[in-house]
Amino acid sequence: MQTTTLASSIAYKKRWIALALLCTAQFMVIMDTSIIGVALPAIKSDLGYTQSGLQWIFNAYVVLFGGILLLGGRLSDLFGARKIFMWGFAILAAASLLAGAAWSPESLNAGRAIQGLGSALIAPAAMTLLMTTFTDPKELGKAFGFWGASAAAGGSAGVFLGGVITEWLNWRWVFYINIPIALLVLSFCKTYLLAGRKNTGKVDWTGAILATAALIILVYAIVSAESAGWGSVQTIGLLATAVILFSIFIATQKKVAQPLLPLHIFKAPNLSAGNFVTGLLAAAWIPLWFFLNLYLQQVLKLNAFNSGLALLPMTITIMIVMVGFTGKFVARYGFKANLLAGLIFLTISLIVFSTASVNGSFLASVLPASILGALGMSLAYIPATIASMSGAKPEETGLASGIVNTSYQVGSALGLAIIAVIAAAVTKSSFANGSEEGVALNAGFKVAFISAAFLSALGILIAAIKIKQPK
Repeated sequence: MQTTTLASSIAYKKRWIALALLCTAQFMVIMDTSIIGVALPAIKSDLGYTQSGLQWIFNAYVVLFGGILLLGGRLSDLFGARKIFMWGFAILAAASLLAGAAWSPESLNAGRAIQGLGSALIAPAAMTLLMTTFTDPKELGKAFGFWGASAAAGGSAGVFLGGVITEWLNWRWVFYINIPIALLVLSFCKTYLLAGRKNTGKVDWTGAILATAALIILVYAIVSAESAGWGSVQTIGLLATAVILFSIFIATQKKVAQPLLPLHIFKAPNLSAGNFVTGLLAAAWIPLWFFLNLYLQQVLKLNAFNSGLALLPMTITIMIVMVGFTGKFVARYGFKANLLAGLIFLTISLIVFSTASVNGSFLASVLPASILGALGMSLAYIPATIASMSGAKPEETGLASGIVNTSYQVGSALGLAIIAVIAAAVTKSSFANGSEEGVALNAGFKVAFISAAFLSALGILIAAIKIKQPK
């Protein structure tokens, strides 16, 4: 194993500037999953998307993101985190140019998918750089606070920025905005970021192809089930294909000398349960902001800017709690207690959202529940990450970070895909029964929120039983 300069070097003295770059990366990666939310109606009008097809603007990104993350983590371990980090940003910038210039749903989906590829290289490399840059436990905890805040804030701030950009400029700039930021980050990488540890080994390309293909087919099967039918040959065939590919992937991982996903890593304490809970957290959180955006614009009839402004309190809450309090709470009460508290708050928030009426208002129907949901995410995200990463060996930090990021992105993609199908079916049924557009849409949104609450509640149960707090 060849090791490059570590945190005791001159680069370590610049660690807080390095943290700013890494947090910017994390903010961008997560922001790209949410910034399109407020712009969806404008994109639908300009490019001719169907209502159900809109979710592919989100899913095209997260499916490639989630599917490639394991490979991204492995590449980071093999070739050095900084190099992979920089390649990811270069790809993200190019893909953002394509997405912004999109002329059809297919071209935008392609741009979003390539954005997901770039982000899949950035995310695990950035987490590896974070953990090798900060070797002091107290400083690492503080760094994780900023890291977690940048991730969660990226999700909600993206909504606000999307509203501002869509209202004052054009929806295309929700993609173009990535380009100057990416170029700025790239210009500082070699000065402030550690080159990272390099390990000898090979890339399991077969495993990467099998895992990505299984995920894409699985999500497509769920998304298309609404039109094809759950009992159709197409849906059953796609689901069966996804299961077969994933089974082959697991079988190959047991046999190859240097697997993409060494199965022994799941013996690490809390790793399996932590990743499962992380997936459920994402499966509840992402549908919350996705359908809340649609509720604000399609039911309450707010314009893009006011819709983004309505969600600004969520961003502020996340920033304050994650940076100022979550790390202290974890140090005092442990990550399990904070994780449970966060999931409970998030579940209650979703239940409150499910009661919002077609004649609701921002103050009554949105503000209280959004603050509660932001508080829940602020308390749960970092503890879930800690639980998922804490047992990994130093030489497997890239892999472990790839797994936890995969869990989050796969959870968000599958959660949104399943809940969107359920919501669309309820809306269609309400239309068939003679309901007005706003009433029918709101009926679907109510079911979406309660479905997300169920997933969050399931996360509470698993965390309570399976996650162990170290003594």
